Amino acid sequence: MDDHKIVQRNIALQREWYGEPLGDRVRRLVVAFDVSQAYLAEVLGISAPMLSQVMSGRRAKIGNPVVLARMIMLERKCLVPEVAAGHKEALMAALEDVRDARPTVGRDTFPVNALSEERAVLSALRDIAEDEDLIEAAKRLDDDFPALADLLRRAGQQG
Repeated sequence: MDDHKIVQRNIALQREWYGEPLGDRVRRLVVAFDVSQAYLAEVLGISAPMLSQVMSGRRAKIGNPVVLARMIMLERKCLVPEVAAGHKEALMAALEDVRDARPTVGRDTFPVNALSEERAVLSALRDIAEDEDLIEAAKRLDDDFPALADLLRRAGQQG
């Protein structure tokens, strides 16, 4: 199988396993926390080259469940008002908290699927505003509240 087909297959598997390609999820975290991909890899506990391979689809999955648990923790931290507002201290505190976390992962302790929570938030936003309004609000908030702007933009684009 050639490289392009492998990448396409891996991205399809990521959609099936994680709800969307991991590259999309990781890019949102890089933007929301205003960090480099290499620094995010350090926070998650994965090597930068491995994270790059997962993001590009050269690898299908994150092999270490603790790394996935940290990623979900970080996605949830985006919902904290100070983090969503882009306050530098809150961003750094969230990153440090996740980096230092040692989540135990088991059948009964794995974090609840953050993707379903996100879908509920996006759906609620679409229920109260038109797509164009969500996108316009995102544009207005981009400079001061990038994480919140990204959430509004995604809600407006999925409608």
